[in-house]
Amino acid sequence: MTTTESMLWAPDEQRIESAEISAFIRFANEKHALKLSSYDHLYQWSISEKQAFWSSYWDFSGIVGKKGEKILVDGEDIEKATWFPDALLNYAENLLQNRSDDTAIHFKVENKRESSLSYKELHTQVSVVAAWLRSQGVVKGDRVAAYMANMPETLVAMLAATSLGAIWTSTSPDFGAQSVIERFGQTRPKVLFTQDGYFYNRKTVDIRQKVADISNAIDSLEAIVNVSFIGLGAAQGLIDWSDLLSAGTDEELEFAACRFNDPLFILYSSGTTGQPKCITHKVGGTLLQHRKEHQLHCDIKPGDKLFYFTTCGWMMWNWLATALASRATLVLYDGSPFYPNGNVLWDYVDEVGITQFGTSAKYIDALKKHGYSPKETHDLSSIRTLCSTGSVLAPESFDFVYDSIKQDVCLSSISGGTDIMSCFVLGCPILPVYRGQSQCRGLGMAVEVYDSEGKSLTEEKGELVCTQTFPSQPAYFWGDESGQKYHDAYFAEYENIWHHGDYVSLTPEGGVIIYGRSDATLNPGGVRIGTAEIYRHVEQLDEVIEGIVVGQDWEDDVRVVLFVVLQEGLQLDEALKKKIKQTVRTQCTPRHVPAKVIQVAEIPRTKSGKIVELAVREVIHGRAVKNVHALANPEALALYKDLPGLS
Repeated sequence: MTTTESMLWAPDEQRIESAEISAFIRFANEKHALKLSSYDHLYQWSISEKQAFWSSYWDFSGIVGKKGEKILVDGEDIEKATWFPDALLNYAENLLQNRSDDTAIHFKVENKRESSLSYKELHTQVSVVAAWLRSQGVVKGDRVAAYMANMPETLVAMLAATSLGAIWTSTSPDFGAQSVIERFGQTRPKVLFTQDGYFYNRKTVDIRQKVADISNAIDSLEAIVNVSFIGLGAAQGLIDWSDLLSAGTDEELEFAACRFNDPLFILYSSGTTGQPKCITHKVGGTLLQHRKEHQLHCDIKPGDKLFYFTTCGWMMWNWLATALASRATLVLYDGSPFYPNGNVLWDYVDEVGITQFGTSAKYIDALKKHGYSPKETHDLSSIRTLCSTGSVLAPESFDFVYDSIKQDVCLSSISGGTDIMSCFVLGCPILPVYRGQSQCRGLGMAVEVYDSEGKSLTEEKGELVCTQTFPSQPAYFWGDESGQKYHDAYFAEYENIWHHGDYVSLTPEGGVIIYGRSDATLNPGGVRIGTAEIYRHVEQLDEVIEGIVVGQDWEDDVRVVLFVVLQEGLQLDEALKKKIKQTVRTQCTPRHVPAKVIQVAEIPRTKSGKIVELAVREVIHGRAVKNVHALANPEALALYKDLPGLS
């Protein structure tokens, strides 16, 4: 059980009073004659009166569109519930309300270039691209795809497509051609936006051959637009982005009226255990949920500058984009976060005045491992919120943020995923931050913890579930005509309950502790162990860069096997093995201690940087791994094959 001794930060009265969530509490109290006085009160009301909550937030946030009279139909059936069935709105219209000279986008790519777009310029470019898409016959429901970097042109193309009611789908240019074909081949886009190459860690990468392979393989494509990003230009038959923009348009930008539950974005599962699932998200659900998270949980206000280190193959890019609806400036970065060194993103913070800095837990851990202390070298006074996601943020990394980055900052360890295009677990500007905990469950998200029998747990480890419907549930999986794959993914474990696949516990303070993915949970001797518990302590050792832990079937049981990447020049000897095991035994339990510790040169991971325990588990059992091309470094799997220490 945690105590207030682990409190690392608390907001002062001025911050609480000025927070957007405090304004919403006052709004809800007045509108519904309530007496809400805390986050817990607001959260409980958002669950017990979910229709009133989501309807009130629509009004408070000023969503542009027609809300309609009905809020929820079939609300007791989580899988089939329909939110705002009469609503009409357009996603792009809500993001393009500001047409001033305020900066909409600031962009930087390593040390190669830097640029910005005002809201007025953004609107003009979207108008031109939308008119061109319309001239190509793109209509509501058509798919428009991007194989592009996190740059302004990608946002312009997305807003142009969604203004027409088209469905947007994207991957990043580091994906292999086969991975892109496997995704876009299912969703069959009419138009593809792409580029000639990209920069990463001082290298220039030409992707023109990959684009040609994709073009040849996907016969639904009727036009391909190329951005000359590294200066190689467009191949024959491709339309040049600069020529397209320079043509201009006399057409006024018009916004197609979409229903709340019409498809907006198609995202893809990692595809490491089979063909990627095409998770299709709704217009209204995405907008309403993202705005709630931005305004109420992240306290984003007009004029704020929001940065998230992401690619266009990760849902955080879509999440970031929606902040235009809050009249914030999007701060984009493409390239390595450690080129030319680990100060590059913190230089960017001070240069632009970033107010919310978003990154991954692995990035924070890497800073710590390499001895960086941004607070000693940078001002960082602009940052109010620091968000971390992608994997579990260890308690020691909480310490690092407050010791070495900034003391007066709301550290928000958030978690959700591609499945919901948003978060179940978030931060909150009016709550304290406790060491190792995510601050709260998201408003309107009825998150509970269940055991294997479906019993609700308090302060015990179990499965993260959602017991009520919420607007950002996927519309469906593209191509899943019967809906069976959708049902099996989320509703097969517990009847009429969303099963998310995270292994978690609730805390007395109202927070959440995440121990890892359920499907990667270890089970030695029948005792469930979250992998994050082991990573937390092993990766604190100076000798260890990172690790990956799996369960190996062994003598009618499961034994824990830990693979470690060590600092350059180190070899795993018996003394270091003993130190690692003793650390795990002392800091965790004897059950956690790995039976085997093995040194490897590299850990396989997805394109979004997540380690793939399941793939490693398959390899050490001699089973084939499906879709290895879905990995960022598939060659790393060979390091785990036929290891003599595991036979």
